[in-house]
Amino acid sequence: MTTGGTTTEKLAMEGTSLLVWGMIFGSIGVGFFIYGKKQRAVVPFVTGIALCVFPYFISNVYVLVMVGCALVALPYFVRI
Repeated sequence: MTTGGTTTEKLAMEGTSLLVWGMIFGSIGVGFFIYGKKQRAVVPFVTGIALCVFPYFISNVYVLVMVGCALVALPYFVRI
């Protein structure tokens, strides 16, 4: 008896998770980008760009979520 499905099913689920999380962080990034551009605030502007770009370079779901959450929290802690 096997648990968790086949390897192909796991890879497909991971790909879907990467896509969904990438879309979520990209959408938040667009919001930060627009806010930073209108308010002429450097930290939200750069964070927005980073949130839109970083999902293309990370292929592990857990690392993607951790880095994304850290980037979303960054403007709260860094005030310039």
